[in-house]
Amino acid sequence: MSKNTINNKKPSAFIKWFETFLDEKNLPLQLWEIEGEEGNVHLIDSGVVITNIKMCHPNDQAKIKDTIVKIDYINGDVNHYFHHLAKGLVANY
Repeated sequence: MSKNTINNKKPSAFIKWFETFLDEKNLPLQLWEIEGEEGNVHLIDSGVVITNIKMCHPNDQAKIKDTIVKIDYINGDVNHYFHHLAKGLVANY
């Protein structure tokens, strides 16, 4: 059973794909300083973004997968996308 299984459920196809992608890419941990609306600075690392991706709705996961696949296809840096998602986490905080 995957170490990232939530509530003892079998990991979804997305989780399996995402964990394989992350393992294959061996992305370095990133830490971003993101300013919130009230001027507060939030420190968000890529691990927090990855955890939130794994917990979001399957419809959102499908959109995220599509975007990651497009970025990977053009040899882009997926961490730029994770930074974008981190900004969204701060905005919803």
